[in-house]
Amino acid sequence: MSESRTPAQIEADIVRRREQLAETLDEIGIRMHPKTIIGDAKAKVASTVDQTAGRAFVAVNRTVSDVKARFTHDDGAPRLERVVPVALVAVALVGLLAVSVRKRKG
Repeated sequence: MSESRTPAQIEADIVRRREQLAETLDEIGIRMHPKTIIGDAKAKVASTVDQTAGRAFVAVNRTVSDVKARFTHDDGAPRLERVVPVALVAVALVGLLAVSVRKRKG
C-alpha cells in the first residue's frame, strides 16, 4: 500500500533534493577546478618523491652500516687485516692515475 503525501511534503522533498543536488554539484566543481587538480597532482608527486628519498636513505644507510661492519670490530676498532689491503690498493690506483696524467701532459 502506498502512502499518500501532501503537496507540502512533496514540495519539501523537492527542496531537500535540490539542496542535495546543489551540494553535489559544488563538490564536483571543487574537485574538477584546475587549482584542485594541480594541487592534488603536486601532493602526489611530493609523496612519491618523499617515499623514494626515504627508500634511498634507508638503502644508503644500510650499505654504510654493512661496510663499516666489515672494516671495524664490534668495539669500533679498525680491522687492520681488511683496512690495510684496501688502503694499499687505493694508494696504488692513485699512483697509477698520477703516472698516467704525467704521461699525457709530457
